[in-house]
Amino acid sequence: MAAEPSRIINLFYCYAREDKSIRDDLERHLTNLKRQYPIATWHDREISPGVEWEREIDSRLSTAHIILLLVSPHFMASQYCYSVEMKRALERHETGEARVVPIILRPVDWEDAPFSALQVLPKEALPVTSWSDRDLAYVDIASGIRKVVRERYAYFATNEGNTHYKNKHYMEALDSYEQAIHLDSNFVPAYMGKGDALRELKRYEEALAAYEQIIRLDSNFVSAYTGKGEALSE
Repeated sequence: MAAEPSRIINLFYCYAREDKSIRDDLERHLTNLKRQYPIATWHDREISPGVEWEREIDSRLSTAHIILLLVSPHFMASQYCYSVEMKRALERHETGEARVVPIILRPVDWEDAPFSALQVLPKEALPVTSWSDRDLAYVDIASGIRKVVRERYAYFATNEGNTHYKNKHYMEALDSYEQAIHLDSNFVPAYMGKGDALRELKRYEEALAAYEQIIRLDSNFVSAYTGKGEALSE
């Protein structure tokens, strides 16, 4: 089994201060996940005295890998949360630098908000405060965040594999791609890298299996057909 990743994931809470108690509850429910993976969570209450708060928030937001939008009436009404933090978060989401996860805390009209096209938590977009048992809401949210964490680590491992591949270190590349697949068994780029690395190692039948797995996962992934053809030819 591949080793678990050691790289730290930075998680940023974007929230209104009126929702601090809900954020604290959610943080407690992420304890098990944080024990299993190297995750550093951050929110504005951690700003040290004497530090320029706006610059510190921007720095943390710009280096976050996962950004949680804690959506509530207070969040939607906050000019800073909505127009500054959320705008920056969505810009980084669009470039693939970070993953933005909206979490609906309280009932509020968020239809057609800038984040409305994203999958929200908890399930069925039922606000946390509307659950008869809030702990169940937090467990559902933690499960969703766990999935995002594993996907982000798979992304990191695949990029590491790509670096090894470019340097023609094919066995090291293969190890990284295998780690990515261990973290996210549906991560197509990792299978693509795996197939290419196996071809370079002249392990053509295994390469073929990797390309065929991509086609099962995403039949429109054109490069998989090219790799399959080359593996068959070789």
